[in-house]
Amino acid sequence: MAVELALLVRQQQIDPREAASREHAARGSCWQAASSLAGDPVPWIGLLALAQLDSTQARPEHQVGAPDLMLPPGPWGLLDQARRADPWSREAFHRMLRFWLARGESGAATEFLTTYLPHAPAGSPLHVLPLYLHVDRYRRTERKERAALQWTNDEGVRSTVLRAYEHWQASQADVGRWPVVDESHLAHALWATRHPQQAAEVFAALNPFVSSQPWVSLSDRPSDLIRQALAQSFAAAR
Repeated sequence: MAVELALLVRQQQIDPREAASREHAARGSCWQAASSLAGDPVPWIGLLALAQLDSTQARPEHQVGAPDLMLPPGPWGLLDQARRADPWSREAFHRMLRFWLARGESGAATEFLTTYLPHAPAGSPLHVLPLYLHVDRYRRTERKERAALQWTNDEGVRSTVLRAYEHWQASQADVGRWPVVDESHLAHALWATRHPQQAAEVFAALNPFVSSQPWVSLSDRPSDLIRQALAQSFAAAR
């Protein structure tokens, strides 16, 4: 709770002194919990979440050399500690991805996923992480029409989406349901890459649940976009 509150206060650009105080308190709580809860990944995930607030990488724990020479220094030690308890923690990997995206370093984010995802278990929701990266790329750019072409014209993106779908299919039998937000990203990506029948399958599995993401990052009228994607996907699946 303290970590999420610190992130929220910074996001809402409230009094900088309050933001700094919240961040300091949250970080102190995480370090204290990490020292007393051996083998628990949660404190380390909390520290990874707070790392995105350190925009200049001033803290030593955010300057650790990467295990792969292709990757820049970052909070690798925090990720390693979280992975000792839960090697393929969805939350830890999401927080690490957000660290790079918060800094606008999409190249580092891409290298991070390229390095780790090939080793992630089959059916793991981690395989949907690249789809978050594609949405972030669209959200950040001012040239929306050009950015949207990544889903129709970029074979690398299209292949990544289909791989994520294959892992989602595998998860139905072995791993179980993915988080709603992950399935929502997958449903959008399948629809956007013109695989409406597969999108309909994921939309059907989602019912009756719904996630605001990625739709609110893709349109000023997210409800209309969802309805369009649903209608076109189920029409193709008939």
